[in-house]
Amino acid sequence: MSGLAVMAERGHSASLPPRAAASARVCVGRIAGAHGVRGDVRIASYTEDPFDIASYGPVSDEEGARRFALKPLSMAKTHVVARIEGVGDRNGAEALKGVELYVPRDALPDADDGEFYWEDLVGLRAETTGGDALGMVLSVQDFGAGEVLEVGESRRDAVFVPFTQEIVPTVDLDAGRVVIDPVPGLFEAADDVEEGAEQEGGQ
Repeated sequence: MSGLAVMAERGHSASLPPRAAASARVCVGRIAGAHGVRGDVRIASYTEDPFDIASYGPVSDEEGARRFALKPLSMAKTHVVARIEGVGDRNGAEALKGVELYVPRDALPDADDGEFYWEDLVGLRAETTGGDALGMVLSVQDFGAGEVLEVGESRRDAVFVPFTQEIVPTVDLDAGRVVIDPVPGLFEAADDVEEGAEQEGGQ
């Protein structure tokens, strides 16, 4: 890895949530709440080294309207305790709870071979090795057993596809596509659910 856990590497763990803003920016963390009474905050950092959340310059909120200069201080279990310039009391820190923190995409290092920023995978069209359309990559998730791609036309009919070399042999960012070699029954199960929903709605 090149310093960030905001990359997906087939068969390896990462920790970036799905894209929630323009592709020109990448979410690197979220303010989880206040820490103490001096205005410090707890941050869920999505970088490989949690302290690297402050290594790419000031961060901004999802809309880009507010910018925050972070100074990491310590770790509190899985959270980074940090000071934000201009926040001096607990009330100010609590008011920022839940704010997602973004940096410009071009401030991040290039991904190594076989690694991809989760941001770059979302929106790619998905197809089988035989050329059948499967929709697109709606999100990338990690529920603890490795990354999965949420694939479908919509979340209603989406299927979670393990992001491994065997099942996703091709990721072509230039062509805007991923190629999936699904295990038997993976997408058929989703079709059955969708058919059942349509029949129920037609009664």
